[in-house]
Amino acid sequence: MQNEEFTRAIVAMTDTLYRVAATQLRQKADREDAVQECLRRAWEKRHSLRDERYLQTWVIRILLNECHNMQRKMARTLPREDIPAVQPQREETGLKEALLQLEERYRMPILLHYMEGYSVKEVAGMLRVPQGTVKTWLSRGRKALEAILNEEVFEG
Repeated sequence: MQNEEFTRAIVAMTDTLYRVAATQLRQKADREDAVQECLRRAWEKRHSLRDERYLQTWVIRILLNECHNMQRKMARTLPREDIPAVQPQREETGLKEALLQLEERYRMPILLHYMEGYSVKEVAGMLRVPQGTVKTWLSRGRKALEAILNEEVFEG
């Protein structure tokens, strides 16, 4: 892949990368750092990509790995007992807030499949799990989202 083609493809998927990072990291600065590091690593290793058709899958996998690395670093540096507990808000929950309440294993497939338009096969490749697992997580994630959103409707 030529440098110009690589650059055009990455620019086209920048919004997707920020949305994926937003499901993993709460702080805007952390999300920006993760995307930046992802892009740096992808640029350095762009010649190791075997099949250009899988560029998006490859870059998103790099981003997810970087987000997980950042989460591990944060867990080691922040003593959990010093962090104040987050009080649940009583205002109506939007889809974004409901997604953030899901476990990561359900949140990521829902974002990639329904919001970014990737197929189950592509999501399975990004998350390195079998397609059947992705289908199960999508089903359970939809049920959990429905419960979260219905709970807000009935409480409000």
